[in-house]
Formats: sequence, C-alpha cells, structure tokens
Amino acid sequence: MSDAGVMRGNQHLSAMFERTGLSQGELARKIATKARRHGLGYINPDATAVRRWLHGTTPRDPMLQRVIADVFSDICGYRVTTYDLGFGESPDLDRPLTYSPSFRETVESVTELGRADMDRRKFLAASPFVAAAGVGPSRDWLLNVLDQEPEPGPRVRLEDVTNVKNMFSHFQEMDVMQGGGSGRLVLTAYMNEHVYPLLRRTHTPEVRSALCGAVAEQTYLLGWMAFDNGEHGTAQRYLIQALRLAEESGDVPLGAHVLAGMADQATLLGDPAEGRRLAQAGRHGLRNVESPACLADLWALEARALAVLGDKRGTARAVVKSEAAFARVADERPEWAKFIDGAYLHGEHANTFRDLDQPDHSAEHARKSIEYARKQGRARRGAMSHAALAVSHLQRRDLEKAHATGIRTVELARQVRSSRSVEAVKDVQRRMIPFGRHPLVADFTERARTLQAA
Repeated sequence: MSDAGVMRGNQHLSAMFERTGLSQGELARKIATKARRHGLGYINPDATAVRRWLHGTTPRDPMLQRVIADVFSDICGYRVTTYDLGFGESPDLDRPLTYSPSFRETVESVTELGRADMDRRKFLAASPFVAAAGVGPSRDWLLNVLDQEPEPGPRVRLEDVTNVKNMFSHFQEMDVMQGGGSGRLVLTAYMNEHVYPLLRRTHTPEVRSALCGAVAEQTYLLGWMAFDNGEHGTAQRYLIQALRLAEESGDVPLGAHVLAGMADQATLLGDPAEGRRLAQAGRHGLRNVESPACLADLWALEARALAVLGDKRGTARAVVKSEAAFARVADERPEWAKFIDGAYLHGEHANTFRDLDQPDHSAEHARKSIEYARKQGRARRGAMSHAALAVSHLQRRDLEKAHATGIRTVELARQVRSSRSVEAVKDVQRRMIPFGRHPLVADFTERARTLQAA
C-alpha cells in the first residue's frame, strides 16, 4: 500500500501508525494480545483488517476501538483516545466531570482531558460549566475514598517527582505575572508530554503519593489558567480531577486549595450558594490540619459568596476570620500557597465590600491591594483592584475619580492575557451607564471597546 493510499484514508490513524514503526501484521498481533488480556478473545485482527482501518474503515465494535487505543497508548507513553485515532467525532467531555473512586479511572480521565485540551481546544472550550458537578467531588473528597493501582510500566523515581515540582513555580509565576492566557498552552503541552505519562507507570507508595501531589498542583494550575482565560467548562474539568489527585496524595491542604478554586468559580458564574458550600467543605477538611494561608483564602471566598447573597453580618465575620488566619501565615508554606498574600486578599476583600455597596471599606482594601501589587509588578491583580477602586468612586457618585482610576485599570489589563481583567474593565463600563452621555463616560467606553477588540 502506498503512502498516498494511506493519506486518502484515516489520516489520524495513519499518522499514529507511522510513528510506531510497526508493520501492519505486528500491530494486529499487539491488538490481539491486548484483547486477550482484557478477556476479549474474539478480537483477533490480521494485517488485512489493519489495512482497511488505515484506508478509512472504522471498526464497528466499540470495544475493539478501545483496545486499539490502549495499544497505541502503551506504545506512545501517553493516553491515546479513540478520537485521536479518527474513530470518534469528539472526546467524552463528561468523563472529567466525574470524581471516580478508582485511581486508574482518574488517570484515564485527566490524560484524556489533557489530550483534548491540546488537540481539540475549540471543541473543549465550548463545553459547558455544569453547576451541580461540584457536589459529588467535594463530598467524596471529605469522605476520603481511595481505590485501585496504576497500570504497570517503568518505575517512577522521587527525582522524577522533584523535577515536576520544580517546574510548578515557573508556571505559577507566569500565571501570576502575565495572566492565565499566557502560559497555558505551554503548560498543557508539558503536562501531556512529560507529566501525565508518569501516572501510568509503577511507583512505590511514597513516590505515588508525592507524584499525585505534584500532578494535582499543576492540574489545578491548568484549571486556574483556563478559569482566568474565561474557559470555564475546561477549568471545571481540570479542577475536579485535581481534587481527586490531591486526595490520592493525602495532602489535605492541597485538596482544600482546589475546593477554594471551585468556590471562586461557582460564585463568579452566579451561584454564590454553591460557592459558599464549596468553601465550607474546604474549611471542614482543614479542621485537623494547620494551613493558615489556605484557611485565609477559604474564608475570603466565603465572604465573597455571602456578599453576593446579601448577608452583611456573615460577610463581615468571614472577612475578620480571613484576616485572623492570614496573620498566622509563616514564610514557610507550600509553593501553591504563595500567591495568597496581601495583594490577593485585600483585592478579594475589596470586591466583597463592592458587592455589599460599602464603598469606603472597598476603597480601603483596594488601595492596600494596589500598593502590594505595584511593588510586586503584578498587573493582573493591579487591574482588578483598580477596577474595584473605580467602582467605589462610582458608588459615591464621583465620576471624575472613577474615570481616572478606570484608565489605569485599562492600562494594566493590556499588559496581561486575562479575561478576568477584561471583565473588570467591562464591569466599570457597565456601572458608568447611569451617568448618561457624559464625555468621561464616552471616553472610557471607547477605551474599553479598544481593549476588548484587542
């Protein structure tokens, strides 16, 4: 069969086949061997069957399709799915919404999600955020259910895990300083090529725990970057799988940290009751563990949710609790917790009091956040806190100060790739509408339009 004949058929399967260096007969034998191991002895293809698949015939038996994908996964060292091979129109995007008790299923879910994020980004970006999907994961995380063993393969060493953890700080700094839309593609490629394949190999209990923690950190970061970039369906799927991996690692604060991200997303997308519940689940998980930075974050996010719900007394109490926890934070803390600082927490409190229509408190926290962010060169946090300050001026009917602060918001938002920063500018623009056709409103509207177009 000529190369031209292959390319007129199933191009996806042909490309994968060429990478293996196998003959059609060798591939057929590997598929038959894999099928027998799965108790599917009736699957016994020959070279002719492989040739037909390469020409474009799709195997009708879904179990045969899965076995073929498993064979290519073993050869390539990462999860290859049926849609990677041209057998299906789309990946199963509901699978990563499931918090599986099985470690093996979790590995398959997160690796399939990573491949879809690389190869079918637009398709995945269109996937919906499912409001009820966080209920089961948060419950099961608290119940601490664990299960199966990973598939056999080359043994992973602690040095491999250390290499993964060392990369985390670089990607987190990229997110903090440049926005989630900046480094996500690079991190996705890194996870697919170097990190997720490690989960499919064998480990000692010590290495497995450490590896799951390191992978959970970076999977959470992928979800957070997608969240910051406005890809909420993708973000939700990564966060759920990060929570399951954190449970497997035994790192309770890391799991609570993932729940904080889920809480933030739920409140942002209009479900503050769910946001509060997720934050509370994280706090309950920390009852017997000391993690003041994570606790400060969870209380801050609970305050955000309570503010949207209009509970002024509960909000004030949560903010006080957040500040008390933050006062206990030491310099020595996990890498993932280092963003929980004055710039971040004061910024969150500014937004909380903004939502309660308490401009004096909002402005006080916004200014503190802006000062911290300015010293650190954090444009994204600076943009969002300037936006909160601009809104506080509008709530006091001071359009001139709001316009000046709003311009700075736009300037900072231009420096990062963050949909949240753009949304902060749009929020200021919407709140200027009651001021009518004032020249300052028209000027800011044009600046906001130019930013959104860019």
